[in-house]
Parts: sequence; structure tokens; C-alpha cells
Amino acid sequence: MTKHDAVKDEVNQLRRALIFAAGAAGAELSGGVARAQSAASHPSGASYIDLSCKVSAAQLDAQVAKAFSAFNRPVILPAFNAKTHGALNDVELHRIVTHTVSPETGERLKVSGLLALPAGAKGELPLVSWQHGTILSFDQVPSNLTKLSDPDYELTDEADSLETLFNVQRFAGRGFAVVAADYVGKGPFREEHGEAYVVKGTTVQTCLDILAAGQAAMGSLGVKPSKLFLNGWSQGALNTLWLHQALRKQSRPITATAVASAFSDLSEAWSYWGGALTFPLPQGVSSYPQLASWIPLCMILALGSYERQYGMKGLLENAVRPEFREFAVKYWKDYKLETNQLSQLPTSKTLLVPGFYEHATSPVNSAFLRQFAANDACFWKYDSPIRFHYGLADEAVHPAMVYRALAAGGMMTQGVKVAGGSHRGTFLASLYGTGSSLAGFANAVAWFRSYS
Repeated sequence: MTKHDAVKDEVNQLRRALIFAAGAAGAELSGGVARAQSAASHPSGASYIDLSCKVSAAQLDAQVAKAFSAFNRPVILPAFNAKTHGALNDVELHRIVTHTVSPETGERLKVSGLLALPAGAKGELPLVSWQHGTILSFDQVPSNLTKLSDPDYELTDEADSLETLFNVQRFAGRGFAVVAADYVGKGPFREEHGEAYVVKGTTVQTCLDILAAGQAAMGSLGVKPSKLFLNGWSQGALNTLWLHQALRKQSRPITATAVASAFSDLSEAWSYWGGALTFPLPQGVSSYPQLASWIPLCMILALGSYERQYGMKGLLENAVRPEFREFAVKYWKDYKLETNQLSQLPTSKTLLVPGFYEHATSPVNSAFLRQFAANDACFWKYDSPIRFHYGLADEAVHPAMVYRALAAGGMMTQGVKVAGGSHRGTFLASLYGTGSSLAGFANAVAWFRSYS
């Protein structure tokens, strides 16, 4: 594989109306898609379902079997085996639509998400709120799974949210309800609105509003959430920690939380990615991978998001080195990478202007760093069980980036190390691993089940 192919492969790995009322429970589902009334007929501000379909357990297993190897790199888990990790029931998928108000800008925005339910379920169900990881596109969102209404549709790493597929197959395919936000600036209703990548207020409010919409939808469909669980990976792990903390500030109970590859301290993460901070090798490890080539793209998303959401005018122009500014501004707008650009991409260590971490380089850069520190999710005392899964070969999140959250989190926190786990492999192991790959711990599915 050439260097160009390797970079492209890494980038591709990350790209990847029914009113809530009494009548909703009577909607029929089949392998095809069910559409409800047009959105225009919904009362202003009402949540609704606009797409629904039913997916068989066998169909879910087949999709997972095809996607599994894309995350199992390097190989740390046995190949997917439906006999041990297969779905136990068919699943109903619903695209939910609601509105959220951005605390940063005051804008009222239409947002979407996914609700997955065990087919035919009634009564109480444990509910998992799933927060997905970074997507370097506008459309690889959880609600895309409703495309499985077409039995011939094949989910792909380039167009869909495979990590959401894994969560749906593992949780909804085993008796849990799953709700997942598409996030602001993503999905079918983005309307050219920029996203809010690692922007705390908008992210938390969106997740809260999609969670509420999912719970309302469950009620309309004849099911009721019982215990609440949270799960997230990478960017979604940070979002999960923020969501957990927001829910507890409202005194809302959380049964257990699992995160994988969490960068909970944004300032620390950027210092590490930018080369201003280094860590020793994890104990028992003789070498560590280089930082992933897609990290600078994530950094561009963060800069663009903070410029847009916090009104930090000129942040991209001031933070990015002159030779990369044109690319950064364009990429923030369209998320497009041309083949001839792959060899010219900045690294996470060359993206930012010299001295960015050493002294004040511009007023807006300093404001950005202060806001990053204010959005920290690291130092929180957890009063319900939480597990941090971290890989010993994670090319984006070094194990040392997890240790302080574990140390500060109190006696309800546990760290689960994944030997040989890459960024994706760590996440995969959190769902499909066993004690041998999870340092003696059960995977998140079995762990959540022990409480439900």
C-alpha cells in the first residue's frame, strides 16, 4: 500500500412522520420503509418519526460480518461469529426529528437521530443513549441506518455509520432500546449549517433533546424506558461524558456508562496532537503508533466549529499556518479531499502556527484555548458505574490521556485496557471483546445487561 493509499484509507475509515400520539403505535412495519405524514403537518416544535423500517436479526448479522474487519485492525479479536455475538431478535429502526436551541448562538435548529427497538417489544425496555464518533462528512449519521429498509442496501464505511450498526446489532438486537443523535450540522436537516464539533453547549443540548424525543417516541410505540445507559466512542466518548454530567446536574439517574477512546481533556489532547506534549510508553509496550493522519482534519473541524459557534471571527485564519489556510477554510466548508491533496495534508504537528502552545499568537487563538479549557470533561466525580476503555496502540488517544479522568472520577470509575487496541479496535472490543481482550472485564453489552 502506498503512502497516498494509506492516508486515503485512514480518511475513509472515519467518513464513513409519524406524530408521537396514540395512533403512532398502530403503524405497520415491514422490510420496506414506512413514511408518516409530511413534516409540514406536524405542530410547531413537535417531535416526530418520519421514517421507519424493520430489519431482521440475520440482516443485521450479515451487515456486521462485512463491516467487522474494517474496525478489527490490527486484528485483536476473532472474526465475527453470529453464534456467539449474533442478534437475538429483529429490530425496528425509526428516524426521529425534533428541534434544539444552541446555547452558544441562540439558534433554533432542526435535528435528527435514530431510535432502534427490539421488534414487537412492549412494556419496559432498558435504554442506551449512544453518541457516535467523528465523521468527516455530512451524512454518515446514525439515522442513515433506515436505508436498510432496502434489503439490498449495503452499509459502507464511506457512506454510513458502521459504529452505530454495531451498537444497534449488539444492543437493540439483544433487547435494549437505542437512541442516537445525528448532531447539529449533520444529517438530512443540516441546511448548510456548520457543525458544532467538540462544542459543549450545543452538543449537550442536542443529545438531551434527541434523548427526550426518543423517549417520547418509545411511549407512542407502546414501550417505556426503564434504566438508562450511556455509551460513546472517540468524539462520542467526550459527548457521553458531557451528557452524563448534564444529566446528573439535573438529578436524572444513570445506571451505567461506557466510553471508548475518550479524550476528556481537550487542552491535553490538542497539546499531544500538536507535539507540545509527549507521554512515555504504556507499561508493557515496546513501541507506540504514530498519530493518525486524519487528526489534523478533526482539528480543522474544531477550529471552524469554534469560530462559528462561539463567534471567534478569524480563528481559522489566525490558528492555521499560512501554507495550509486555504485548504483548511475550504475543507471546513465542504469536507472534500481531492486525491492530489492527500500527500500535501498537514500533520497535526504542522497544522498550527508556530508558538501556538508556547505564547500568545493572536487574541482569537488565546480565546480559543481558554474556551477549550472551559469545556474540559476530565475532572468529575462519578456517582454511578463508568468504564473507560482505552487501547494500548490507539493512534489518536494515548492511554495517559485517560488516567487523570480515572484518578479524579472516584471509586465508581474503572479503566479497561485493550491490549493492541487501535482507535477503532478499542471501540470494537468494548462491544465484542471477552475477558481475554478486555483485561478480565466483560464487554459493555454483558456489563449493561448485568444491571438491567
